[in-house]
Amino acid sequence: MAELYATVNSIEGPVVLERKNPTDPWAPSGEGATDLVRTGPATFSLVRNGRSHRVLILKEDREKKTVRLRIGAHTYTVQVQDERSRLVRSLGLDKGALKVTEIKAPMPGLVLNVLVAPGDTVTKNDPVLVLEAMKMENVIKAPGDAVVSMVHAVKGKAVEKGQLLVTFG
Repeated sequence: MAELYATVNSIEGPVVLERKNPTDPWAPSGEGATDLVRTGPATFSLVRNGRSHRVLILKEDREKKTVRLRIGAHTYTVQVQDERSRLVRSLGLDKGALKVTEIKAPMPGLVLNVLVAPGDTVTKNDPVLVLEAMKMENVIKAPGDAVVSMVHAVKGKAVEKGQLLVTFG
């Protein structure tokens, strides 16, 4: 049996969700199976404890593992975690305990453009530079929030796999 942990509207104490088979919908632990049917691109019909509910998905953020949804007249923000994510969070590793210090070339290629300079502040997934490899342009993104301390990559110069491109301080 698989389990997930859902936090609804940031209320302490997650709701434990479980399902016996991979094709079954998730249901609160200890309750019978729910009947969940997709009725549109972002709408579902949910039958739980003998009551029917219309569910509308307002926004889904896969990176943050959150879903904002409306059930009837009420709006909920639900964050879902598996056991591993809960452990990472409980150890504080989700708070940036692992600091980003550098970006190395993921493959050999040609630096087409450098998009940052020393002193620039970047956030996770901000474009840092463009690397051409195998006739394709690859946007290299910041792996986390940081301040650029040194740019080693030079526009128009070739780099080898593993070569230091940017250092963060």
